Amino acid sequence: MKPTLNFLKEIASVAGDIIQQYVGDDLNIEHKGRTDLVTIADHDSEAYLIDAIHAAFPDHAIIAEESGGKEGQADHQWYLDPLDGTLNYAHGLPIYCVSIGYAFKGQMTLGVIYDPTREHYFCAQRGQGATLNGKPIHVSGYSNLIDCLLVTGFPNDVWDTPEDNTANFFQFTRRAQSVRRLGSAALDIAYVAAGWLDGFWEVEIFQWDIAAGGLLVQESGGVVTDTFGNPDYMKKPVSILCANAAIHAQMLEVLAEVRERNWAEK
Repeated sequence: MKPTLNFLKEIASVAGDIIQQYVGDDLNIEHKGRTDLVTIADHDSEAYLIDAIHAAFPDHAIIAEESGGKEGQADHQWYLDPLDGTLNYAHGLPIYCVSIGYAFKGQMTLGVIYDPTREHYFCAQRGQGATLNGKPIHVSGYSNLIDCLLVTGFPNDVWDTPEDNTANFFQFTRRAQSVRRLGSAALDIAYVAAGWLDGFWEVEIFQWDIAAGGLLVQESGGVVTDTFGNPDYMKKPVSILCANAAIHAQMLEVLAEVRERNWAEK
């Protein structure tokens, strides 16, 4: 048995309520890394999501950020980020969300990203388009990079990795209208799907961050690949680039130029 989009929306709503219940309280913050935090809200939201999915679909496999998830039938794969944007959340910055993606036989089929601070439900079903609170959304229509507002993120180990994304950030800042860093990859991608932002890239990211968002962009008319242009953006090592077709092609060229320059300098 396969889930419905309404089921994803319902459990995302409850998970969002769980997150909001802790706002202003002691979050029991733990450090997974120097800038990688986890709170009691992350744990409780994820525990609820796993239990809800397991109760309805006991044989399904789940990949989740905090616990690792549950093993199950490979044909039915869930990707859960119970609180994307934890660092924002821990500081009281209202840019965070719940992200839930479901794949059937290796293909992303359903996705919901829920922002509980604004009650925004970004929803997508393969072949059925993407919506925000029930209204269709579409990627922006710009055709020149200079007109675009882009968004990105950086690895948690940005101080210790050569793939720190800073050279890309510098080049896109020069060539686009501007570049933002909002701190929630799932919302970044949802905003590209809605046409509020024009392109998103990240050179090092996790499957649960992009599973729902990638489908949203595809269903809103955009193109999604990894940063090398490969269509299987969920394949490890995971990276992502999404925008409308024209901007995606231009962003891919910039990423290739930066990569070539970095290699030449080594």
